[in-house]
Amino acid sequence: MVSRDEKVAIAAATVARMERQSEKRQAGEGKQQQGSPMRLIFGVFPLLVIPVILYNLIALTGGSVETTGAAGELIRAGQAPIAGLLGERFLGLPMISGVEWVLTKGDAIVLLAVTFLFLEILKSTSTGTATIINHGISLLLFIICLVQFLLMPNFATSTFFILMAMTLLDVLAGVIVTIVSARRDFGVDGNI
Repeated sequence: MVSRDEKVAIAAATVARMERQSEKRQAGEGKQQQGSPMRLIFGVFPLLVIPVILYNLIALTGGSVETTGAAGELIRAGQAPIAGLLGERFLGLPMISGVEWVLTKGDAIVLLAVTFLFLEILKSTSTGTATIINHGISLLLFIICLVQFLLMPNFATSTFFILMAMTLLDVLAGVIVTIVSARRDFGVDGNI
């Protein structure tokens, strides 16, 4: 059986330990907490840049719009030359139903972009300076994609259009989510 004096000693030791932990936390709050450089880059760097760069590498090495025919005359393609490359098989899996499910290269890029769009929306819930810079870079990425879509033949594909639409959605969703979370953080009433 524990005596009364032992109970008091245990309680005093517990209180002292809690006070030390509280002092450590308060001392840590006074210091400027610095994140790792990779975390800062991850916060500023829009992840949708990765599928856009991947598409750019494929498009810029995928061929030109003009070719020469057998007689030496220039033949201008009616659609982007990369369209055939994007339609090529990337992955195929047999299904229980007996058919084969085929994922094309263009579909794989879009799937990667959807995953990154989800992560970008999750990142936009914070209200720090890195998030604001991320939105600015995302807007710049959308503008670059729009210019490429309108002016460059290999970028006039449905795959790139979907990528460009995702960059626009990233900008819009990011700004809207940041505004809503900032209003909640500052406690702004709905009447303002």
